[in-house]
Amino acid sequence: MIGSATAQEICRSLQKLGNEEIAAHSQGFFKTGRGEYAEGDKFLGIRVPVLRKEAQRYKNLSLKETVVLLKSRFHEARLLALFILIKKFLAGSDKQKSEIYGLYLKNMKHINNWDLVDCSAPYIVGMHLEEEKRGILYTLAGSNSLWERRTAIIATFHLIRENDFSDALAISEILLGDKEDLIHKAVGWMLREVGKRDVEILKSFLKKYYEEMPRTMLRYAIERFPEKERKAYLQGTLK
Repeated sequence: MIGSATAQEICRSLQKLGNEEIAAHSQGFFKTGRGEYAEGDKFLGIRVPVLRKEAQRYKNLSLKETVVLLKSRFHEARLLALFILIKKFLAGSDKQKSEIYGLYLKNMKHINNWDLVDCSAPYIVGMHLEEEKRGILYTLAGSNSLWERRTAIIATFHLIRENDFSDALAISEILLGDKEDLIHKAVGWMLREVGKRDVEILKSFLKKYYEEMPRTMLRYAIERFPEKERKAYLQGTLK
């Protein structure tokens, strides 16, 4: 448990843990090529379980240095920073949680891939908003940034776990016409999570919108349905 380290020192340590073969695979998997959604992102080649162990090691890193780490050009350093922020958030006082939430929103341009959003938004954003006004989710849902829109819907995962579906459904409706496949997948995933807890609420939403939903979104949403029912949705023959 190291609290006096700096982000620069941690980045040097991470570079020693890197693996060129894993990094090359990650560059392709996370679409870092020209014109792709993560163009120019840099990977060291470190597996997530290793980063989680490093997060435990550095969980007492100062908040200031954690934010510096979040601004790193290396994807794994940013992911590590988010793992540390989650630990701080879960262990923090209400005041500390509010501060971390604020820092998260201020630094969203560095939370710029689907894994970075998905690991952190349900906790730092979703948990914080459980007892707060949630207008920020609708602002994010209307953003030009793919990652901010994904944050808007993925943050509702925590609320869904608490059987609070209203914002997930409302934001899903807002994002129905989104052009990005990563949004279609995220919305479909959250709708499926709603259905795990109340399938009738999901079916009510689908009855209204399934014909206009992108196919990927619909497929994700109905993944747990019986095959015959899935086909009816996908073929537009639902009665």
